[in-house]
Amino acid sequence: MSLVRVLGSGTSTGVPEVGCTCEVCCSADPHDRRLRASVLVETGETRLLIDCGPDFREQVIHLPFRQIDGVLITHEHYDHVGGIDDLRPFCRFGEITLYAEKHTAHGLRTRMPYCFAEHKYPGVPEIALREIEAGQAFSVGPTEILPLRVMHGKLPILGYRIGSMAYITDMLTMPEESYEQLHGLKLLFVNALRIKPHHTHQTLEQALQAAQRIGAEETYLIHMSHHFGLHEP
Repeated sequence: MSLVRVLGSGTSTGVPEVGCTCEVCCSADPHDRRLRASVLVETGETRLLIDCGPDFREQVIHLPFRQIDGVLITHEHYDHVGGIDDLRPFCRFGEITLYAEKHTAHGLRTRMPYCFAEHKYPGVPEIALREIEAGQAFSVGPTEILPLRVMHGKLPILGYRIGSMAYITDMLTMPEESYEQLHGLKLLFVNALRIKPHHTHQTLEQALQAAQRIGAEETYLIHMSHHFGLHEP
């Protein structure tokens, strides 16, 4: 079993949301403070980051400073990639490879051209992009990773299976093939934005239905908004 550290379980605005005075955003309970969604996965000697959002620096600044062997990108939305520049300190261990499918890689090259220029100026992150495809397994060191097709509304994005663990965020639906690739899980992370329906994310009810169908031994909900409610009602 991999060691998985949840760095953030909040939605795109984070919780509390700037300018909001709802009971969740004003809660003093630290469980109601949710940074943008990301996890750190350690399996054997391999250390993998799934998504690198704008809270990345805050999420890792007090963790042991060790090499990151790869960054798995689910999609190009800012809350999942806005912290890529903050990978710079980890480049002291060497170049870091980001894994993303073709359209996401194109978005990153367009958004951050200085990171991928032929002649980089000093101080930029030493990162590389490797394009991957849903359903096509690849390895980072000895660790095999299977990207899964997930639909974020009408936008195709990726989830990831690593051994007996899977991470699925921003899902509204998922094709049958992806469900079939999730048999035998021990640990599942899956998104549940709020109680009321949303046009691109699962509700709590939809997330519970998906989790029941997948049948992992343990399931944790992520990518939750302040509309989800208090941790302690």
